[in-house]
Amino acid sequence: MEFKELYNKRDLLIMKNAEDSKNRNNNRIQEIIEYAKTANIQKIGIAYCTSFTKESKALESILKNEGFTVAKVHCKYGRLPFSSLIDGYKGVSCNPAGQAQYLEEEKTQLNIVMGLCLGHDMIFCRKSAAPTTTLIVKERNGNVLNSLK
Repeated sequence: MEFKELYNKRDLLIMKNAEDSKNRNNNRIQEIIEYAKTANIQKIGIAYCTSFTKESKALESILKNEGFTVAKVHCKYGRLPFSSLIDGYKGVSCNPAGQAQYLEEEKTQLNIVMGLCLGHDMIFCRKSAAPTTTLIVKERNGNVLNSLK
């Protein structure tokens, strides 16, 4: 099997734009901005956990200052009762599929994940119409890198 067969034109364009915007001196936010500029992206979506509201506002401000239009959506979007998804569960569920749908309706061209729960991030990425990158993962108990030592 030739590995190139695994990639479609969209995949290869994403890889090319990422390579063309690479700068080892940039942090992740700067890297996303350079990627978006290289890819001629104008509208960026942010799907975030409500525990990262402050950080999502800061990212929104940075992106707007760089000339991007931003659409944001928090994890409790739609105030979906958990019991409507899974019998016996209480409270308001996170809604990663709803977040992806909202950002698709907003016609975002690139989406950024900020702190979505494990599993919720998987659903969001699978359902997102736009390419998605992760800026922040939710770490519930210390530094995951300590577990790898």
